Amino acid sequence: MPVYNKLIRDKIPAIIHQTGKSYQVKTLSAQEYRTELRKKGREELEEYMQAEDDRSAVEELADLMEVIYALSEVHGSSTEELEEIRKRKAEERGGFQEKLFLIEVEDD
Repeated sequence: MPVYNKLIRDKIPAIIHQTGKSYQVKTLSAQEYRTELRKKGREELEEYMQAEDDRSAVEELADLMEVIYALSEVHGSSTEELEEIRKRKAEERGGFQEKLFLIEVEDD
């Protein structure tokens, strides 16, 4: 039996059950959940980085967003507040639409 030891989406046990396979899960403590969400974020980012086409990249970005939304809740926020902060920062500092790449800044 393969051992995964990783955070999974909520409906995965039901999906596994439908296949007739046995499985073992546990509910994480708040601290374990935060730790595993961070690991999951790295995993999803790596899967995005390895995506070979646009469709796969967008699928991985959606997975990464799901983790980001869960992390915002862990940190006492919401997806709405997260979006408000994103918009505020974009207004103050801009986004990335202009594709600017900083090479250097002169030191005094």
